[in-house]
Amino acid sequence: MGASLGLIALSLLLATTERAVAVVQAPDSPVRLEKLKILSTDDAPPVLIYAATNLTDNELEQFTVTVFVFNREGRLKARQVAPGRRTLEARGTKYSAMVLDVGAIDATDTFMAGVDQAQRAGSEQWWRSDLRTLAEEAAKRKP
Repeated sequence: MGASLGLIALSLLLATTERAVAVVQAPDSPVRLEKLKILSTDDAPPVLIYAATNLTDNELEQFTVTVFVFNREGRLKARQVAPGRRTLEARGTKYSAMVLDVGAIDATDTFMAGVDQAQRAGSEQWWRSDLRTLAEEAAKRKP
């Protein structure tokens, strides 16, 4: 039984592919994404794994992560937004995951991700950025 579970886990690990993700970040972003990876298997949606670091001396109540998928020609194919982890301590880092429900992904598609808004704890105001424009410009420059 234990050997069977080990073989199943090994086959799942071997069936998983890993893809790179470029970070798109506004210059004044209070959160930096790091260690981004897309994990996928043939029969399941891709999953983004990332670390989010609070670059400020203030606790953040919440933030959102946006993932962009570009086709081979650098045209935006899909976009998905999801809340990041809640309560990101000052200068702290948390790890999280995001299931990408963005439709079919081709081998030549590229991914970019970043934080497009954040709210400081105890505040009603949000920091916001237009990441789409930054991501599209970066996709056009890509060789």
